[in-house]
Amino acid sequence: MMTELKVIKLKEFEKDLKKLEKRFRTIEEDLSNLIDFQLKLYHLKGIDNKGIFKIPGLGLDPLSFYKVKKFACRSLKNKGARTGLRLIYTYIESENKIELIEIYFKQDKENEDHDRIMRLYKKSN
Repeated sequence: MMTELKVIKLKEFEKDLKKLEKRFRTIEEDLSNLIDFQLKLYHLKGIDNKGIFKIPGLGLDPLSFYKVKKFACRSLKNKGARTGLRLIYTYIESENKIELIEIYFKQDKENEDHDRIMRLYKKSN
């Protein structure tokens, strides 16, 4: 059994997810699979499927923020893992915790919300 990784969904993330659920009915289950088979393997076992990228230049050290570009969603048929869904999160190694910050569809917006990340994490740093 893999080490337990605590996963927190921030309030703004929950709102993003709720909006996307209307368009992508399987997204909740797909997110759960992503956490179990991609994030846990990446952070707990060091297994990299080349779908997770560190977001540079935020200046919020020691925190690290990541973007998942390989997000398989069954609601987006014939797309495989590169569906256009993006997940933004931070991994807090000392607490073995992931905080889910943002989820979006690439056709709706191009990049992660740096203002949201700064607003949520600047004060806690």
